[in-house]
Amino acid sequence: MSDPKFQNSVKGGKKDPKQSTQMHLKIAEIHDDTVILKNGGLRSVLKTSSVNLNLKSEEEQNAVIYSYQNFLNMLEFPIQIVVRSKKLDLENYIEKLKKIGVKQSNPLLQKQTFEYIEYISRLVEYADIMEKQFYVVIPHDPFGQERKGFLASFLENIFPQDTVTKVNERHRQFEELKKRLVQRVNTVKSGLEGCGLKVQELNTQELIELYYETYNPLTSRSQRFEPEQELALEQDESKEAA
Repeated sequence: MSDPKFQNSVKGGKKDPKQSTQMHLKIAEIHDDTVILKNGGLRSVLKTSSVNLNLKSEEEQNAVIYSYQNFLNMLEFPIQIVVRSKKLDLENYIEKLKKIGVKQSNPLLQKQTFEYIEYISRLVEYADIMEKQFYVVIPHDPFGQERKGFLASFLENIFPQDTVTKVNERHRQFEELKKRLVQRVNTVKSGLEGCGLKVQELNTQELIELYYETYNPLTSRSQRFEPEQELALEQDESKEAA
């Protein structure tokens, strides 16, 4: 007969892969268009367009570079610029074409529409067409977190464990930190728009989808992200079960 203490240990007990993965993620919650980390820090994510300098004249290039230089010099806090490459996803576009094809009254145009849909579907399936997406991550951490030493920050990055104390502290500080984060977001947004870029702040649903696709690059291609309502329902049920 086996020892119960051994069964509950790390080596002997059954591991939950999802729980193990979540323990090593820095993200604790995503709500109010904000990513909340386990250390209490907040993150907002802006999605930006791009500029092809090669298609601009020398004067236009200098204007863009000068504007971007002013934007960087204006910043009084760090930001993270992320360039993400992903396989082109045309599923929504194809679905729209199918609806148009079904409603098409002209038989010839309807046939051409469905042939075009078949061509696009095969092209995406057999050719690895990649697209680049550009994001700017804006952070705001509690004062104590910003003043942490290198060793403490390093250990926290390796073991981003969550505790009841951290949860309560996050909820207590959220509103005040959110106000300051909004100010930073407005500063970055206006600076990037001054460079001729289109800027959009990701909402809660878009943030969840972004991190889901980032941490599940292969699975997300075949298993589409569920609607926010269903996700919230599953989270509530899991909390009640716990």
